[in-house]
Amino acid sequence: MGETIFLLDENRKLVELNEATYDSEDLLQQLLADYPNLISGSQINKDNPRRWLLISREFGVPDEENAGNRWSLDHLFIDQDGVPTLVEVKRSNDSRIRREVIGQILDYAANAVSYWSIGEIQRRFEEQCKARGSQCERVLEEFLAAEMESETFWELTKTNLKAGKIRMLIIADKIPKELQRIIEFLNEQMQTAEILGLEIKQFIGQNNLKTLVPRVIGQTTVAEDLKNISRGRADRWTQDAFFDELFNQCGSREAGIAKELLDYFTPKVTRVRYGRGHQLGSYQPVFHRNGHDYRLFGVWTNGYVEMYFQYYKDQPAFQHEQKRLELLERLNQIEGVSIARDKVTMRPSFRLHLLTDEKQLQKFIEVIDWIIEEVQNS
Repeated sequence: MGETIFLLDENRKLVELNEATYDSEDLLQQLLADYPNLISGSQINKDNPRRWLLISREFGVPDEENAGNRWSLDHLFIDQDGVPTLVEVKRSNDSRIRREVIGQILDYAANAVSYWSIGEIQRRFEEQCKARGSQCERVLEEFLAAEMESETFWELTKTNLKAGKIRMLIIADKIPKELQRIIEFLNEQMQTAEILGLEIKQFIGQNNLKTLVPRVIGQTTVAEDLKNISRGRADRWTQDAFFDELFNQCGSREAGIAKELLDYFTPKVTRVRYGRGHQLGSYQPVFHRNGHDYRLFGVWTNGYVEMYFQYYKDQPAFQHEQKRLELLERLNQIEGVSIARDKVTMRPSFRLHLLTDEKQLQKFIEVIDWIIEEVQNS
């Protein structure tokens, strides 16, 4: 017998809703595509709730390099930390939900980390946005919510994918006990990857009133403790932690450049701000002038330098587009840097290694010194 829940309506009348199966698997799949928040991000990580960017439904998975797709994943999402999230949907009356679905999603995951390319993921995202009549740049910008620039996000996704840092989700209206035990067991063995079940029960009442109730399955204490080691940090990064991670990801040359920039600008600025990213660390020299904080630039632990046109445009020294275009042209004088004109309201980035040549590094320092002068004169 199914469960029953009660809804208290505006007239303080209890409305009974009874558990019911979905009419089809496709209906549940479409609900997930239309309402990604059904995947309860706060249950997956209560300290830093997951948010979801839908890449595509029916995402192909090859089993060889440069081969056609052998399988089709129901959904591919990416969370705000660039963790690819593979979703397979089943109804409880599908016999494959017992054990076969485990082998299925592990097949997808094993081959995805080997054969997916970030270019294909971006292409499918663009196609999905176009099919919905949305601008992919706008969708991504709203999703990232100014936490990082789009190029940094895609680079982080690529890094996570190649490192096997992925999440697998088996979603159904009911997760059988046998499957729950398998999910819990596997999750306790995985440190880099994560596998979870998600029940999304449907309750229907009079006049076809429906309520959907998600519940995450598979997060045991053992699994949580294991993954907390690699999940990242909730506290602000420190200088030592930043440079340790930058060295690990990019090597001594990039770490040396970042340290040289930090040492040069620290005496010139008001403070140095360190980020709170769970996956990526950053530092940003901040210059305060007449009630405004100017983030001059940011250096990230994945080896990118970020420029903050998005913030400059709202501040006196650079509120006029012509002044931001002048800044853009100065940056583009650095060999290898090519920032498009339409980026003067965004947060473009370039690789830190472009500054390994002392001449190019000096050009960048001169650009930032020019920003400080413009701010002082505004």
